[in-house]
Amino acid sequence: MASDAQQHSSQKLQIYSSNTGVTSFWREKYERDAKKYWDIFYKKHQDKFFKDRHYLDKEWGQYFTGAGRKVILEVGCGAGNTIFPLVATYPDIFVHACDFSPRAVNLVKTHKDFNQSQVNAFACDLTIDDLSKEVSPSSVDIVTMIFVLSAVSPEKMPLVLQNIKKVLKPNGCVLFRDYTVGDLAQERFTCKDQKISENFYVRGDGTRAFYFSNDFLTSLFKDNGFDVEEIGLCCKQVENRSRELVMNRRWIQAVFMFSDTSNSSFSKKVEIKEDLLGQDNAESKVKESFLKETLDDVEVDISEGLAAEMFGILPSLDSEVIEVKLKDQIFKINVVSKEYQHTCKSTGLMLWESARLMASVLAGSPTIVERKRVLELGCGCAGICSMVSAGSADLVVATDGDTKALELLSQNVASNLRAPSLAKLIVKRLKWGNREHIQAIKELNSGGFDVIIGTDVTYVSEAILPLFASAKELMASNYNRNDDKPALILCHIFRRVDEPSILSCASQSGFRLIDKWPSEISVDSSGGIISSWFPQDGCEDYIPSSALNIMYFQMQ
Repeated sequence: MASDAQQHSSQKLQIYSSNTGVTSFWREKYERDAKKYWDIFYKKHQDKFFKDRHYLDKEWGQYFTGAGRKVILEVGCGAGNTIFPLVATYPDIFVHACDFSPRAVNLVKTHKDFNQSQVNAFACDLTIDDLSKEVSPSSVDIVTMIFVLSAVSPEKMPLVLQNIKKVLKPNGCVLFRDYTVGDLAQERFTCKDQKISENFYVRGDGTRAFYFSNDFLTSLFKDNGFDVEEIGLCCKQVENRSRELVMNRRWIQAVFMFSDTSNSSFSKKVEIKEDLLGQDNAESKVKESFLKETLDDVEVDISEGLAAEMFGILPSLDSEVIEVKLKDQIFKINVVSKEYQHTCKSTGLMLWESARLMASVLAGSPTIVERKRVLELGCGCAGICSMVSAGSADLVVATDGDTKALELLSQNVASNLRAPSLAKLIVKRLKWGNREHIQAIKELNSGGFDVIIGTDVTYVSEAILPLFASAKELMASNYNRNDDKPALILCHIFRRVDEPSILSCASQSGFRLIDKWPSEISVDSSGGIISSWFPQDGCEDYIPSSALNIMYFQMQ
């Protein structure tokens, strides 16, 4: 929503995006509830998210063959996408399969090919539980770790390796494949507040992912008693020219050997694999369907929310319906689901408490907008204030700078409003300071707006000046009586931008604060405006949060 000039100087500027990373509260919550988030993941996806890993025989076949029955430990077995291809290819092996998600373990046990004589499946958190209580010490030939160690906090990764060592035979090996730095998913995380620590991020669904470098991974295993047998970087580039979309998928693949001697030899074989798709060949264009199939074949673990963002769509599974009761009206608002709200790119995809309060005020005091022309700034996907206003106003224009929020807003408006209110509400894109957007809105209403409303739009300091400047340009300049003087109403919780900063920006654009709430004393002789909007017999149930504030501005 910021001006074009500011966007040029700060390309990542988002009205609600701080790029400061995950707070300590959320870091602790993700760690504490890691099992719960993965349980939710498997509840949603069951065994449909990953394709079976039939490449294991091609990549590491020599480790599964040889004299005697091989005993395998699959760490982070998930729904069994590694286990069952292995058992099918090597029927003589025995597999211990563990995951710290009980739901994932249950998926393995209920799989059509599960056989207790071949597979021992159990729940285990390798950062806490003693693995040797489930698996005999020094009994395992091979440990497979396929996109699993990345889900563990870096500081706890040594605990996992020490636990594995208890059950590995001397000279047993670990077959490893996981994310590496520079992968597309990591690049996308850098644009959001999803960084937990260096190369460690949280996905939109609460699960976490670490991106390994060769040096970090090598040091991690060497420090915990493993030799590096081989290590390689795998790259796959997928290009969709019709959509000008290039996706660079990268992962690291390695084999580590456990030796019971203190001075084991160290050998390193670096292999770089590059598989470039979408280059000049018989097909001049990679179709989207083929693109998705290619991504599935790559076997790189990405959350559904991230996959959806790659293809530019918001899946229905990521949304939920919130019911809002206002007077005699009930609005059903479709927003992004709670599990994605704290990390989604735009906070315009949810309903904020400030919007609830302002919508309640408008529903209780319709004279605020009655027979007036109303503009809502940064309404997000909910647009609840605009929809309430449409019941008594002559014209309502609901605006936001986020195209995804506007798409969802249009759906919410269509599903909640009926004629004649529906005909009075127009959805329009507006980035504050954007000349084309402002001009397009002026063409809808050349006389300007009598009431301009903004809820939780004062979150980023760089966006405050463009906000007031845009409001000034779009506000009506002609009015009959003092009571009808056009007004800008802001409702918010003070976060990074305090009241003095807001007032300073308002003054630069010619606005004067007339009234504010809560306030013991009116700011102006014409004050007391806001307090008259609330019920006289108490408004505790009216206000969703005691931290909310309302500011009422007019032009000087």
